[in-house]
Amino acid sequence: MNTFPLGPVDVNRIGFGAMQLPGPGVFGPPRNHEEAIAVLRRAVELGANHIDTAQFYGPEVANELIREALHPYPDDLLLVSKVGATRDDKGAWLPASRPEQLRSAVEDNLRTLHVDQLGVVNLRLHAEHDSAPDQRVSLEDQLSEMVSLRNEGKVANIGISTANVAQVEVAITQAGVVCVQNAFSLVDQSDIATLELCRQHNIAYVPYFPLGSAFPGMPKVTANTTVQTVAARMGATPAQVGLAWLLNQSEIILLIPGTSSLAHLEENMNVADLVLSPEDIADLERAV
Repeated sequence: MNTFPLGPVDVNRIGFGAMQLPGPGVFGPPRNHEEAIAVLRRAVELGANHIDTAQFYGPEVANELIREALHPYPDDLLLVSKVGATRDDKGAWLPASRPEQLRSAVEDNLRTLHVDQLGVVNLRLHAEHDSAPDQRVSLEDQLSEMVSLRNEGKVANIGISTANVAQVEVAITQAGVVCVQNAFSLVDQSDIATLELCRQHNIAYVPYFPLGSAFPGMPKVTANTTVQTVAARMGATPAQVGLAWLLNQSEIILLIPGTSSLAHLEENMNVADLVLSPEDIADLERAV
């Protein structure tokens, strides 16, 4: 299956994540403004009709690039953003979980993307111990504000991000979420129970860190020797093999690989045509 429903819209299973378009640390302007614009336009040309972004990527930078490159947007393009975080003037990531902050973030996304409604907005959760006391807002209260924004027409659909199984169950019941965005990859399958829950409810599962953690010293798919061996056997790159493995796990998985490079974009989009054999899959799964 090459598409899967994200809310009421069937999207291609390989979309585009805008997180890498801003400068280093997802902060400030891009290294190459012209290439960032070209990457966005080429992604759509190659069939990406699901673009994942956030107001706090930059901040504002990713959204403004998307608007410059693609507005007026194609009718079939689904813009997905997320709320629940913000940045300080040094680029640090901070929770922004209070209902009024969620509302303000949605309105900021509408403004910078220049749309009247966002296709999907993911509620980004934070561990309580990572949050200041004024940010320790119950999940139910956060979801209630998201539902209000949907009822007002500012948000068409709601998703949830960085959520455990119990939180996803609450979000399904209270808000009818259409997707879950969690960390998952060949080398980090700790969220398999959430993936299975999404499969039971036919909800899209959108893995971030699809090639392993972006943090130094953490496992990376492309560094795995078996992945490298399979890639060489297939005439593919290790990154392509890691992405193809994810697509093979379930038809509900939607990918949003991000890049600021046209060459890497072409590689990522070509994963749709990469078919792993039973031998390839067995080798990869034995490796981890």
